[in-house]
Amino acid sequence: MVSVSDAQAIILNLVQPLDHQRDTEVIDLLIADSRILAKPVTSPLDFPHWDNSAMDGYAVRYEDVQHSSENPAVLEIVEDIPAGYQPKSTIQPGQTARIFTGAVIPAGADTVVMQEKTRREKNRVFILDAPKPQEFVRHKASFYQSGTQLLPAGIKLNAPEIAVLAAAQCPKVSVYRRPRVAIFSTGDELMTVEQPLQPGQIVDSNQYALAALVRQIGAEPLLLGIVKDDPVALKKVIAHAVAIADIVLSSGGVSVGDYDYVDKILESLRAKIHIRSVEMRPGKPLTVATFPTQNSPLYFGLPGNPAAVLVTFWRFVLPVIKKLSGITEGWEPAFLKVRSHDELRSNGKRETYLWGKLHLINGVYEFHQADGSQSSGNLINLAQTNALAVLPVGKTLIYPQEEVQVLQLSNS
Repeated sequence: MVSVSDAQAIILNLVQPLDHQRDTEVIDLLIADSRILAKPVTSPLDFPHWDNSAMDGYAVRYEDVQHSSENPAVLEIVEDIPAGYQPKSTIQPGQTARIFTGAVIPAGADTVVMQEKTRREKNRVFILDAPKPQEFVRHKASFYQSGTQLLPAGIKLNAPEIAVLAAAQCPKVSVYRRPRVAIFSTGDELMTVEQPLQPGQIVDSNQYALAALVRQIGAEPLLLGIVKDDPVALKKVIAHAVAIADIVLSSGGVSVGDYDYVDKILESLRAKIHIRSVEMRPGKPLTVATFPTQNSPLYFGLPGNPAAVLVTFWRFVLPVIKKLSGITEGWEPAFLKVRSHDELRSNGKRETYLWGKLHLINGVYEFHQADGSQSSGNLINLAQTNALAVLPVGKTLIYPQEEVQVLQLSNS
């Protein structure tokens, strides 16, 4: 049995990110949300494209208005310049142009006076307060200079990045393909959602939970269904999963019972088993394996109990999918030190994960443990979980208002 920290190190060292040439695709920018950029982007455009006004007001020569606070300057209005209009005039001494936010600064002008500091009379304007030199002028290329890197590879394309690419006139973008994750559940007791339940049978909720988690992180779930406790059938499904996926997730069949066949089948397929159990609760039975093939998928034999499945996914599988996807940073588990609202208990023998919710109370995050049993078989109180409190080995009690480390749950 390995420690949680050792398990994390072993697992993440086994992950090789997708190849930046072989594992990419070019897609339309409109469907690129949440994808990982595969190549750096440059643009031939400067941002701003030209000097423009940051305010509704008047484009002036600073030397004409620099003393306006003591003696208001009076300027002749020679042109109106709305956004999208190319100025026709050059501002001469004693002249100004009415200008609007985003409009091109006319030749000769170097400063914008906001309209609130002016008084207009027909074709003249009184400048009532002296501006700063070049005030409210957004200079060409002050945000970005053409030909330099606009966005680096390995970042997730969220709304701001999509907007930047659109402004840079990039209608298509090179992204990493979605990681493929094969998912199946094992056990004679498992039934589908549609099947009527007989005594001793339960619904295979794990496959639904894992599929949802995989989709949320931006990977592609390959659902292989329920496999009965039959070594021949199980070996066939595992071999198929290994052939089609980057990651394989099975739930159940990795403990020490008479019907737990996964480890033996992996060995028969010449897999190298790196982890067989982890010093954590829930989630002790965890198998991690690779295969003697090029670009071997990473195999996770997850526990069968639903809470253990989710905890081990959040703790180990989620960072793996993030790293595999090509993202260069932010794939490590995110831990916070917060205040505990409740008394938290553990037997201290294994690193213990208690599920619940983070609440912001008077500007301070508090962890609220989910009501009811913290049993690995209790699926019901996992609903709305957004954090796991972590009690290290040897820690048996955390008092209310005491600090506790939590794993913040997020698939973004």
